[in-house]
Amino acid sequence: MKDEPRSTNLFMKLDSVFIWKEPFGLVLIIAPWNYPLNLTLVLLVGALAAGSCVVLKPSEISQGTEKVLAEVLPQYLDQSCFAVVLGGPQETGQLLEHKLDYIFFTGSPRVGKIVMTAATKHLTPVTLELGGKNPCYVDDNCDPQTV
Repeated sequence: MKDEPRSTNLFMKLDSVFIWKEPFGLVLIIAPWNYPLNLTLVLLVGALAAGSCVVLKPSEISQGTEKVLAEVLPQYLDQSCFAVVLGGPQETGQLLEHKLDYIFFTGSPRVGKIVMTAATKHLTPVTLELGGKNPCYVDDNCDPQTV
């Protein structure tokens, strides 16, 4: 990716200022159960487009989506820089033991603390999206227990 020169202020007039873009390397995406396609694919596409390799761990709670991602994505993405790992908390814990270059996690604050603690072992940068709300409209024709 091409460097982007930036203008400077009076104090930095003699310096060269630019944005230097480079991939992180190996990125782990631990995806959520809610909005499993959108919140998974947005991060996946961004990481791959930036030149990083991705290990994708979909939520075991959304098993249908997990299965589709594991079957469909390898048909369209270069498998030398992309992998889908299926499983639950034990498999996620095993992934977190490895040296990674970046971790994206969307989920609960409780699990976010586990991810952050694991990341400290290798000083891995982390993006945590924790405790989001999922509002929805329920009209009189719906059973609230089902929703």
